[in-house]
Order: sequence, then structure tokens, then C-alpha cells
Amino acid sequence: MRQERTVQSNIFDLFAEHEIGRELKAMSQWLDEHRDLLGLVAQDLRRHGVKETGREGLPAEAVLRCALLKQHRQLSYEELAFHLEDSASFRAFARLPWGSSPKKSVLHKTISAIRAGTFEAINRVLLTSARQDKVERGKVVRIDSTVTSALMHAPSDSSLLWDCVRVMVRLLQQAASLGSAISWHDHCRAAKKRSRAIQFTRGRPKRVQHYRALLRITRTTLSYLEQAAAQLPLAAGPAVELWQAQVRHYKPLIERIIAQTERRVLAGEAVPAGDKLVSLFEPHADIIVKGSRDVEYGHKINLTTGTSGLILDLVVETGNPADSERLLPMLERHIGIWGEAPRQAAADGGYASRDNLSRAKAWGICDMAFHKKCGLKIEDMVKSRWVYRKLRNFRAGIEAGISCLKRAYGLGRCTWRGLDHFKTYVWSSVVAYNLALFARLRSN
Repeated sequence: MRQERTVQSNIFDLFAEHEIGRELKAMSQWLDEHRDLLGLVAQDLRRHGVKETGREGLPAEAVLRCALLKQHRQLSYEELAFHLEDSASFRAFARLPWGSSPKKSVLHKTISAIRAGTFEAINRVLLTSARQDKVERGKVVRIDSTVTSALMHAPSDSSLLWDCVRVMVRLLQQAASLGSAISWHDHCRAAKKRSRAIQFTRGRPKRVQHYRALLRITRTTLSYLEQAAAQLPLAAGPAVELWQAQVRHYKPLIERIIAQTERRVLAGEAVPAGDKLVSLFEPHADIIVKGSRDVEYGHKINLTTGTSGLILDLVVETGNPADSERLLPMLERHIGIWGEAPRQAAADGGYASRDNLSRAKAWGICDMAFHKKCGLKIEDMVKSRWVYRKLRNFRAGIEAGISCLKRAYGLGRCTWRGLDHFKTYVWSSVVAYNLALFARLRSN
């Protein structure tokens, strides 16, 4: 049975007098003050159908603390397992049971079970504490957007087809070990050769020839996979059922990649960004182009911060919506969280529009400043030019917060797979950042 918290504390759990040790101690004190949050983590850890009896796993308290420690110090699971065994301060913060040294597989299994909604709820409680301690009032806010990249390589039609072939060959090899007797050939070397030839060939006519050969190889390998799937029955056992589930997952994605390659390369059609699949392994990833800068593959994120620097709200967007379309929803979410409209708000020039300004004023926001005026008069946005300069300079401060999140808390690139885990990773980074910042602000 899994416990919510470590009941018996260790008398040897002492934090170092180093700056990092003092910071971890302050973060730990806040977590001790809000032990009711452990119930949310415990619910995520209780899988459907698992008995409550048997060997005890890591307590929910230790799992949450290890997750925050991982994001706060930007450690891999293997590094986290080592530091939990090696560092007295890390063990004191993690509240591990006496004599427990979890392996990286245990840490991965338990930490990845926490949902994004749980971290968001923890962040709401943290903001409530900041409001009670008068660290953050939510009266003055700033909004901006950034991009978090997914765990994938830069896509091209040839590399996607090569990914398809090698994944299908791997599934065919597994099918052979499960009892499949179909006759098939491994075309991995030929597919890789065509993919490399496309990469280094100049001239469209020559590349199209290589693309036709690569498409033919991909379709042939897909036919092998379909034959193996038809031959292996689901009743053969759980291993076959798991294999069939992988085939059902990958097959429509592979067919989609073949179709979009034929449209783009053979037919010369311009495929809309929303219809493109940019990764076989991260199919949720979007194509994000911010202004005239480089193309990124992941998800656009809108953030709201306050005067304290704490992240007040965050939304992982679907697709690449224009900033001007997201200002009012972000303000509406802020009003729902804090119960009232902010007195002043600042945003980048991409959020500016006359309709957004009028709606924000109607909701009770006295001063709504955009970094670029975009045809709007300063007198319409704020009550004076002095206020406009102050809010414009205040808005620039969010760039430092975003930079810190990307450099020190891993928000630049998500290292977890899948959309649900992508959102969990982003929210865990935000909670770790907010908790460390709040601990510093409260101690001052």
C-alpha cells in the first residue's frame, strides 16, 4: 500500500548551509505547510485495478518532491538517482523513507504518473500563498508567448519516410519472435541509402527519382506489416495484443506521411501547416513560426506573470494561433483565477488590436499597454505617457523570466514523450520555478 507521506522523519535529514541547501530548505518548509496537496499526487499514483495491499512504493510526498527536485536542478533520472543517494541535502528535501535509494526506473515510473492538472493545482495553491503573504497581488500583469520544442529532429520528407521504414522493420522483427511466419525482406539499408541520396542530391528531377524509390520501399514494408498484423491473432496473448496496439498506433501515421510526401514532392502541392505531420514519434508537435525567425517544432505557450515575477498562468496552445487571438482568453483566465480584473496589463505588440483594447477596458482594466502601438493612441490605452513608458518597460521584464525558465528549468525543450507528458513537463518546470522564486521572496 502506498502512503501519502513519510510518517517517520529521519533525524539525519539536515540541509547544507550552502545557498542551494538554504533554498531547498525554504522550499521544503512551504511543502510541509501544504500537505493536503499530497492527496492529488496520491490519486495520480493509484492506477486502476492495482490492489492497495502488497509492498509499499515511494510515498506520494517523496514522488512530488523528487519531481520538483529533478526540474529545479535539471537532472536526468539517472543523475537524480545518484544525487538522492549521494547528497544529504537532496535526501532531506526528498523525504525518502529510511534506507530507500530509488533507482532511475522507479523514479521515471512514478514521476511520469503525475498529471499536468495536478501541477497546475499546486501552482494555484502557491499563488494563494503568495497573495496571503502580499508577495503577489495580481493587480499588474504582463502577457507574452514563447515556444517549447518537442523531443524530435528537424523534419524532412525523406527523414520521415526513413523513420517509417525502420520502425516497421522493428515491428516485423518483433512479429517474427511472436510466431509470425510471413516472408519479408529488411529494406532498412536501401531506405537509408535513398534518404541520404535525397539529402545530398542537387536538382529536383534527380531528387524525385530517389523519392519514388523511397516511397516504393515504404509501401512494400507497410504491406509486410499489414500481412503480419492479419496473421497474428489478438487471442495469442498479452505480448501480441501489445504489438497489435503499436501497429494500430503507427499505421495511420505512416499512411499520412506517405500521402503528404506524394502531395508535396510528386504533385508539387503546398500542404497547409496544420495538415503536416512533422514527427512519427511526436505527432502532436506543431509547426511554429514567430515573425521572421527560425521555424520551431513543438507547442506555443502563452504566459502571464505579475510584479513578483511569478508565473500566474500558462496555456499550452494547439496549433499556431495569432497572439491577438489569445489576449482576451488569457485575461479571462486571470479574472477567473484571481476573482477580479487586473488594474494594469501590458503585452507585446502582437497582441494589439482595437477590439482587444476595448474589451479589456470594458472588463475593468484601467491601463492596457501594448509594446508596439499598432495604430492605437497612447491616450486610448493608458491615462498618461508616463504610465505607458512604465508599463512598456515592465512588460520587457517577462523576457528575463522566460529566459530563466528555458535556461535553468528546461522549458526550452521538452524531454518527455507524448502530449500529456509534454504538458506535465511544462507545468512541472513552472511549479519548480515558482516555488524557488517564492521561497527567495518570502525569505527576503
